[in-house]
Amino acid sequence: MNITVTKASELKPLPTDESALGFGRIFTDHMFVMKYQEGRGWFDGEIKPFGDLSLSPASMVLHYAQEIFEGLKAYRVSEGNDGDGDGNGKVQLFRPDENFARLNVSAERLVIPKLPEDVCLSALKELVRLDSRWVPRSNGASLYIRPFVIATDHFIGVSPAQTYLFIIIMSPSGAYYKTGFSPVGIRIEEEYVRTVKGGTGFVKTGGNYAASLIGQERAHADGYDQVLWLDGRERKYIEEVGSMNIFFVINESGADGKPRVITPAIEGSILSGITRKSVITLCRDRGYEVEERRVSIDEIIALYDAGKLIESFGTGTAAVISPVGRLKYKTRVLSLNGGKTGELAAWLFDTMTGIQYGRLPDPHGWMFSV
Repeated sequence: MNITVTKASELKPLPTDESALGFGRIFTDHMFVMKYQEGRGWFDGEIKPFGDLSLSPASMVLHYAQEIFEGLKAYRVSEGNDGDGDGNGKVQLFRPDENFARLNVSAERLVIPKLPEDVCLSALKELVRLDSRWVPRSNGASLYIRPFVIATDHFIGVSPAQTYLFIIIMSPSGAYYKTGFSPVGIRIEEEYVRTVKGGTGFVKTGGNYAASLIGQERAHADGYDQVLWLDGRERKYIEEVGSMNIFFVINESGADGKPRVITPAIEGSILSGITRKSVITLCRDRGYEVEERRVSIDEIIALYDAGKLIESFGTGTAAVISPVGRLKYKTRVLSLNGGKTGELAAWLFDTMTGIQYGRLPDPHGWMFSV
């Protein structure tokens, strides 16, 4: 597929204060749009000026939520590590091939035609190159990238659509930790559930996030930063935080004498996080035994009471690593590692961000130069 490029006639001014970027409120000059029509496939890939969409009020996405999305980032490598010394710093992407592969997993579950992953990756690289001036230079900041698909049929009827749009938009985002790498408080939701096995919990679709908002609001009202979901059947097994996978570090030595790392298994109701996958690899590289299995909240409380729960942390695109300082379940509040960031969480954050920003070697070939 040939990708056409229509450049904006006038470029928007760049933000003057990268410390005030926030998240998801400012958008670059261009976006990528590709169409789908039943019988024709995906066609007309175009990079064009960022702008509003024109949709019929009858568009199926507005009524039945047939849509999927992804989230990834572009990073600017510091001048001293970019290899050419031109002062610009090269731009690189973290495992974008994994994002497009996962997007097609979501597409299959939502009965959306699969996307040509090679075309998507080529379009993304071209889009980032065109808008590379938007990739922030300050420490911890990055260019957030949102690929998504929406059903566009003008039809109020419950069936898979026959027309779709695939779009990529990008937003410069500030450092997640503005005041330092600080642990968060997490409240475990008892009443509501996010999803169940056989549902859509393992894909990235808006309905999952809409269903999670009430748990997030209840956590905030209780003085906590995030919500942690239990399984939808027994309300017993730990699944994931609102926007992160969750890990626990247990002071019971594995075969190599190091603490064990436990994380809920991917069994159809939680997202297969790309950061999660990368963290598991890094932990095993360092000699940690990592268990992917069912983890009950009762087991975690028992390990805490026995003094064996050393630390906990979440993993995701936005924060990369988010250490957990407090965990609340019913009336119990577990204070982890004295409310401080644990040793493993700190090492993982430094290592992951070091690879992403080019400060450390990339032994697994995760970074894609633009």
